Order: sequence, then structure tokens, then C-alpha cells
Amino acid sequence: MVFFAVLAAVATGCSNGGSSPSDTTSAAASSSVIAQTGGPTDVPLKDGCGADYLGKLSLREKLGQLLTVGITGQSDALNAVGTDGVGGIFVGSWTDPSLLDATQLDAVKAKAKVPLMVTIDEEGGRVSRAKNKIGASPSARVIAQTQTPEQHYENTLTRSKALVGLGVTVDFAPDVDVSSQPDDSVIGDRSYSSDPQVVTTYADAYIRASQAAGLGAVMKHFPGHGSGSGDSHTGSVTTPSLDQLQNVDLVPFRNLVTSGAAVMVGHLDVPGLTEPGVPASISPAVMKLLRDGTGYNAPPFTGPIFTDDLSGMAAISDRLSIEEAVEAALVAGADNALWISSKAVPSVLDRLEQSVSDGKLTTDRVDASVLRMARYKGVQLGC
Repeated sequence: MVFFAVLAAVATGCSNGGSSPSDTTSAAASSSVIAQTGGPTDVPLKDGCGADYLGKLSLREKLGQLLTVGITGQSDALNAVGTDGVGGIFVGSWTDPSLLDATQLDAVKAKAKVPLMVTIDEEGGRVSRAKNKIGASPSARVIAQTQTPEQHYENTLTRSKALVGLGVTVDFAPDVDVSSQPDDSVIGDRSYSSDPQVVTTYADAYIRASQAAGLGAVMKHFPGHGSGSGDSHTGSVTTPSLDQLQNVDLVPFRNLVTSGAAVMVGHLDVPGLTEPGVPASISPAVMKLLRDGTGYNAPPFTGPIFTDDLSGMAAISDRLSIEEAVEAALVAGADNALWISSKAVPSVLDRLEQSVSDGKLTTDRVDASVLRMARYKGVQLGC
């Protein structure tokens, strides 16, 4: 679906804020992660589909399209886009709020060689980065208790149009986690309900409204954070087993995987699915489950896969440096690596170029991800 039709040019879920952690970690851990196999397989382009678009980009520029980074303000954003060529910027709680302005963001978009994503966390409730611009909204749990799905659609449509008016193009929402945990837990009231059908109904309304406004939606946190053992911002999180997730946490994803929304994968250890020390965000098995669908009785997922924040959340940053984590995520099958600072972009791109040279990250995988991101941005590829 075309989400960026409103653009003339050319979304943590992730972090709850905070600064980037140290990039010090074990090279041995990185090597073991990247050696994992079994992720989705991308095939070469057929019938020249997207060849013209890909032909405009060097390898480093292609790799830049697979990165979304947090920025502090307009100057930082101009450098990340104009100099480093990232495909997306992330407006967080630490970002100068004056950047949320169409004029400022248009200047940043003008520096991009191909359409730029301007992403934000705007779920409503306690995860709301634009409430001072577009007003506050209740939490998902309160919405499901006090609004009909039709009312939620209309309210979301109004807020999504307001975000687009500010220059935002992607919202890292809705949260489709199924949870009965207390309101103030890491998911808690960010979840519509402990009933997966209720979650499906209200998330569907959110996605349809976002799309009607020309705003990209991103479901999170696959394969389900709602019953996790803790907070992935502060440490590792273990979910119920894959078998237990099938009839609860995975239901909204199964129901909505063809909705046109992208999917964000969380930093979750899933018994029966992930390998020890390899959370979902960098797990080939998780990417394959989502992409193929057969492991949870869902249609194949053809849209882009985002990671949750790779630098500001201890569930991943305690294990790998940002350079290692981004490489591991893309090798595993993610299409877009998200983190909260632009500082490491040059070293990440250096690492990814070396990964392609070494054959760890294949050119077919890179090209397929670049084209998925292009389609999500509304680029017409002629196929």
C-alpha cells in the first residue's frame, strides 16, 4: 500500500528515551550470532523489477536505506541524511521539539536522494512524543474500555492527519501485544486488552486510520511482549514458549499481517524459537517465522521488518555493540535497523560494507530490503 502519497518530495515502540549505552561487547558473541542460519531467503530480482531504483544507489547508499536513527534536532538530521544517507530518522523524547514542524522537516527531506522516513513513537497514553503538538490521547487499554472501534478509527484518523501535517511519515504504532499485566508495566496499558480478538479489532482500526491519513503504521513487538518476564529496556526478557504464544500473543499478528502495516520485532528470548543469547530482533528463526508465516499458521509477510531500538535497550546492547547488532539483524532478515543516535552511522556502514564483501550479508538480501522499504514509502517501482 502507498503510505507516503501525501509527500511531494521524493515511525519504542522502541525506546522509551534515554542515551546510548557503551558499544563495548564481545566479538565472539557477535560472530556466533552472525553465524546463525535459517532465516528467510531473498531471491534475485526478476524481470528487472526495481532495477532502475536500485541503479540510482551505490552499495553504501543502499545500506543507508536500511537504517533509521534517532536525531537530536535539525542539524543532526541534516547530517545523518545529507552526509550519511540514512533512510529514516527517528524523533524521540530527546529530540528538539521544534523539529516537529513541516518546514524544518521538509528541509531535511530535501537532502535525501530517495524518499526519507520520518518516524515517531505516538501510541497515545504514556508513549506519546507529539502530544504537545497534537494533543494527548488515552492509553490503548483505556481506549478499548471507553471507545468503540469506530470512534477509535475516527480519533486516530484525526491524530494521524495531524502527524502528517507536521512532516511525520511513519508511526511506530499500534502496539498489538496481548497483555493483562499492570498498567505501569513495560507493556501494561499500552496493550488494548488481554483478549487477542479485542487487540485485533482495535489495532485494525488504528492501522486503517493511519493508512487513510497517508501515515505508515508499524505493529509491535513480534512475536509478543505482553507476557514477557521483564522490561527489554533494562535487561533480557523471556516470553512464554512458542507453543504458548500461538493462541494468544501471535493472534493479532496472524490476523493483521496482510493489513499493509510493517512489523517491529522485539528483543525477546522465545523458548522453542530463538537460540540462547540470540533475541528475536537478531534471530533468523524469528524472521523466517514472520516472513514465511507457516510456523504460526499465517500468510507470508511481504512488508518491511523493523527492529526495536538496538542501542538503548539492555536486552540487546548488553550483548552486542551497535555495529554488531545492526549487522546481526540485517543478516538475520530484518529490513530496517533502528537505534536512537546518529553518532555510529559511519562505523555501522563500514561494518555492513565489510559484511557484504565477506558474504555474510548478501547483495540479494540488501536489494530485497531496499525495495521493501521503497514500496513502504510509496515509491512506484513498476512491478
